[in-house]
Amino acid sequence: MEPNNERISSKVFAAVIATGLMSFSGVLVETSMNIAFPTLMRDFNVSTNVVQWMTSIYLLAVSIIVPISAALKSSYKTKSLFLTANFLFLLGLIVYATAPIFSVLLLGRVIQGIGTGITLPLMFNIILEQVPKGKVGTMMGVGSMITGIAPALGPTFGGIVLQELNWRWVFWFLIPLIIISLLLGIWGIEQKSAVKKVKIDRLSFIMIAIFFIGMLVGFSNLGTGQLGATAIPILIALLALALLIWRSNRIKVPILDLKLFKNHSFTGHIIGFFCIQLISLGNAFLLPNFIQLVNHNTAFLAGLIVLPAGVAGAIMGPIGGRLLDNYGARKPILFGVSLTLLETLFFAVLPNQMNNIFILIVYIIYMAGMGMILGDVMTDTLAVIDESKTTQGNAILNTAQQFAGAVGTSITSAIVASSQKGTKSADLTRIGTQHAYIFLLCLVILIMALFIKYVGRRTATK
Repeated sequence: MEPNNERISSKVFAAVIATGLMSFSGVLVETSMNIAFPTLMRDFNVSTNVVQWMTSIYLLAVSIIVPISAALKSSYKTKSLFLTANFLFLLGLIVYATAPIFSVLLLGRVIQGIGTGITLPLMFNIILEQVPKGKVGTMMGVGSMITGIAPALGPTFGGIVLQELNWRWVFWFLIPLIIISLLLGIWGIEQKSAVKKVKIDRLSFIMIAIFFIGMLVGFSNLGTGQLGATAIPILIALLALALLIWRSNRIKVPILDLKLFKNHSFTGHIIGFFCIQLISLGNAFLLPNFIQLVNHNTAFLAGLIVLPAGVAGAIMGPIGGRLLDNYGARKPILFGVSLTLLETLFFAVLPNQMNNIFILIVYIIYMAGMGMILGDVMTDTLAVIDESKTTQGNAILNTAQQFAGAVGTSITSAIVASSQKGTKSADLTRIGTQHAYIFLLCLVILIMALFIKYVGRRTATK
């Protein structure tokens, strides 16, 4: 393919950055506050399983809102949705920063999660709708870069703030960023599609909420060893999913167009994308945990060790997008997955060699590959469905992303916990981490098989 010289307007750039900054801030809060859990437990006198709801309730709010993004986009002006999301996000930050009790802190997390749930698909919808076709891959890479660097910056940012100030300043520091986002959005976001009211089916929405609540509670209980506490919520969730599928096939305008899964190429892409996200969340838990418990370093140093990898991933996002625009999706995606395969293989077979330098280098390799493919996989997924279905496809992609986020940490932490046998000794944590990476390696092999079959096949039935 020849390089494409179509230009992207400055207003579209501003709109992407405006929505991207909100997604970035949401992930930054999540990852920076993880390092503050011990402090929050002491300040609010809550236990470990209670403080983890800081993350869980946020993911739950995002997961419930994202599926209705297609209906929201159709029913309301893009700028109105952005302004609503921005206001909710800003309100959530203020509630966080001033929370007198832990329940108010959780309320702020819910408010912010709703804002993020609205804005996350908005960024990619703007790219798909307003960017010239020959530049979509590049801008998807830019969007992924803005959000993707947050997990690497979060622990370092949180560590510095905790060391020099206190945890409330994590939220105060983000308020100017959200105001910049607001100003860019007011100037840059334009309406390009007709507004047509779409009724949101309440029963489907309730089933989606039950599905995510059940899955989140079930997977959160994996580490407890209590079969009923894990199995019962997951069974309820699966029942809700079955009812959602039944309902969606019987109404004219479903919240999520599940008929898209009849397209095998689309289904293969979604499964692969889900596994990619699960691996990312697994890595984000396993490596800082390993650096602290096995290599006996501080949380702050753990954040510094994973930081270069985050920078590498951010740099590779736009590069991967440009490679897709110029040469197609197949080569950059398969190359990026190969780098992911190397990382999981190294950590699965060489747990005794995982000193800090080894982790830093191998994780850079992984994040470079991950940064290259994330936006490309989303772009190629939407290329195998009809253009009129891209908003629905984007909603499904973002829903899969949040679902993977909700279960990724739970699964990997449960694998490690099963080896630790109630203690956090270095040797048992190393063994548990090895087992977790063997599991992640199996997922990468599945991804590779799916992408070899489906990636770059744009002639798939639509």
